[in-house]
Parts: sequence; structure tokens; C-alpha cells
Amino acid sequence: MTLYFWNDPTGEKYRNAYFRNYPGVWRHGDYIVVHSDTGGITFYGRSDAVLKPSGVRIGTAEIYNQVETLPEIADSLAIGQNWENDQRILLFVKMAPGYSLTDEVKTKIKKTLRDNASPRHVPSLIIVVPDIPYTLNMKKVESSVTNIVNGRPVTNRDALGNPESLDYYEELISNGTVS
Repeated sequence: MTLYFWNDPTGEKYRNAYFRNYPGVWRHGDYIVVHSDTGGITFYGRSDAVLKPSGVRIGTAEIYNQVETLPEIADSLAIGQNWENDQRILLFVKMAPGYSLTDEVKTKIKKTLRDNASPRHVPSLIIVVPDIPYTLNMKKVESSVTNIVNGRPVTNRDALGNPESLDYYEELISNGTVS
């Protein structure tokens, strides 16, 4: 369990991150199941790193490991969007200097994922963004973008190293680029 955050002298950021949902109870964000018959707990892992299009579990790292080997891509973020009683994969890409997201680059991304991962890994939409959100300790922040895209509030902006990056994702929703 995390004990405190740096540069949080009052502990407010820490309390908001871990105790806001259930006052007095630490909430860390992993999926778990409490078994009523035994009282045991099964930990399934981070909820923001698993996509489930058509019920198939896909780790986002499986997508990053392929997409980020392409010279055109500087960084990427994959999330699941609730779509037509299922989930579809959205891939946000930050382009490497000198490259733009052309139809040829989109085709290359899709082919790379299809050939090196599976057809299920191929995103429904590929969208260029100026920045990918990261935590202060440099972990990609899928949960905030997932919340934005699925119409839920973002509650962890204080934990981001670049919270202004979320403004662009909110703009994509408000202008209908992602609906």
C-alpha cells in the first residue's frame, strides 16, 4: 500500500487517490472478486490495462509492443470504448517528428497488429493526438482517457505529470471526432 505522495504535505492528493470512493477503505484500482463461500479474494489486475472487445481479453501492452516499434509512432494509448453493447478499441497515436497519420500509416498499424498479434488487436479507430497522458512516475494513463471517452468524470488529474494533455481528448468528444 502506498504510504504518501511526494509534494503532498497535507495528504490531500493521497486521500483523494485512494480513499475518495470508500471513506476509510483503501481502494487501489485493481479488479477483484471476493468469494462469498470462502472469504478469499482473487486479484485480476489493473482494470485500465485490459480491453475486452467481443469478450476477448487483450492487454494494452500487447498493442504498444507492436505499434511503438514503428518508426512513425512516438507513443500510443489504447483504450476500450463502450460501443453498441460491446467494446471497441480506440488507438491514440502521437506521431514521431516528421511523420503524419496518413492512410498508409493507418494501414501499416493495422497490418502490424493483425500479423504480429491478432485481428482482435486491430483498433476500430486510430486518432492522432499531440500528447499521451502519464502519471508523475511515468505510467501511461489509460483510465482517464477511458473515462472521458465513455462519458465519466476524471478524478485523478492531480496524479498526472501532464494533466493538460486530457484537454485534447475532451475536445475530441465535444467536437464529435470520437462519438
